[in-house]
Amino acid sequence: MKLWSDSFKDGAAIPGEFAFCVPDAANHVAMSANRNPHLAWQDVPPATRSLALIVHDPDVPSRGDDVNQEGRSVPADLPRVDFFHWTLIDLPPSLTQIAAGSFADGITPRGKSGPEIADAPVDGRPRHGINDYTGWFAQDKDMAGSYFGYDGPCPPWNDAIAHRYVFTLYALDIPRVPVEGDFTGAQVREAIAGHVLAEAALTGWYSLNPAVKV
Repeated sequence: MKLWSDSFKDGAAIPGEFAFCVPDAANHVAMSANRNPHLAWQDVPPATRSLALIVHDPDVPSRGDDVNQEGRSVPADLPRVDFFHWTLIDLPPSLTQIAAGSFADGITPRGKSGPEIADAPVDGRPRHGINDYTGWFAQDKDMAGSYFGYDGPCPPWNDAIAHRYVFTLYALDIPRVPVEGDFTGAQVREAIAGHVLAEAALTGWYSLNPAVKV
């Protein structure tokens, strides 16, 4: 199975329009267009009964004490953890692509609704999981809420490393992933274990630190 994007090349930088934030000279960061990128795939196994997509950043700092602090830097050798940006499940096996901006086009304060997707741009009854901006904004009175669907990159502006954003498509032997209610990317990973017929991945890079080359 092969996965690609017309929005960015595998191993290349993700354009700012597909990010939650872009660099800003005066304030370090500014809000961006937050559009989901285009994705397309081929060679799905004939026995596939549904598809699932998980997008995660494996380079998120495991401690937040230096994050976005003036005069400080998030060290490159700090242990890193996963941050889930998009979990999309129960896609029909006949689907071959997702158009840019079809699932996310702009920032929604307090998050997009879910898990059911109103006016889904694809056939079937796909569902969205909550992403990790749900936890990130939990203490922000203007932004707190449940963030379903895609919300793009916004790594710390003072991180010493660029972040990877891994888009992974799974071909599954089940028509519906066995998760209910509000679910996370980690829960979907666990639920599909033993049901993956094939998978394909695509990686983009992103940084808000002007000192870091992507």
